[in-house]
Formats: sequence, C-alpha cells, structure tokens
Amino acid sequence: MEDEWAGKLTDEQYRICRQCGTEPPFKNKYWNCKDSGIYHCICCNIPLFSSDTKFDSGSGWPSFSNPISDNSISKVIDKSFGMTRIEVKCKKCDSHLGHVFNDGPKPNGLRYCINSASLSLVLDE
Repeated sequence: MEDEWAGKLTDEQYRICRQCGTEPPFKNKYWNCKDSGIYHCICCNIPLFSSDTKFDSGSGWPSFSNPISDNSISKVIDKSFGMTRIEVKCKKCDSHLGHVFNDGPKPNGLRYCINSASLSLVLDE
C-alpha cells in the first residue's frame, strides 16, 4: 500500500501524510487562504473541514475550530519530539493531518492545526 501512496502523492505530501511530517509555517498553500469551500483529505478525498470554521491563529498553518464531522477524523496521542500532543488523522485512510490544541476560539476552544499538504480545497460554486 505504501508504494501506491508514494505513486499517488508528491514527495512532500507523502512525507507529511504517510510519515507524519510537517511543513514550514507561513510557507504552505492554505495558511492564508480566504476562499470558501470544503477542505478534503488529499489521500482519500473525504470532506474534513469547512472554510466556515477556518480562522487565523497566527501559527502559519491552516487552523479550524472543528471538523465537518467527528466521523471524518481520529485523534491519537503523539509523544514525538519530547512532547505530548494530540495528533489528528483522517479516519478513512489514516493520513496524518496535523494536531489539535486547546487554544482555539469559543465555544469549543479547539484549534485544529492542519498541514496544507494533507488537504485539497474544493471551492464553493
């Protein structure tokens, strides 16, 4: 299966989505995007986040206050790099998306900090 992902994804997408990498802040496709639409998983194309929940967190990565559905993502404890965080993955294909933090806007206070390379934006018509 990993050979199939390597053939389907760019090197950067593969490194981020399949090897739990990250991209540089402020130098990624969607961090400052204001377009209206639905962000899908780059690997399996399921809808993950709506632009309606996207906000400028100042982090340099696309940030969302909540996913489209709790059925579209999974959360896993990540103890890499000497810290404990909550990793966000696509529930359908297990692609690494980013992390969720407790410093987001009300009402839920969550910030889903997501790698642009793990997303594709389908614009509203």
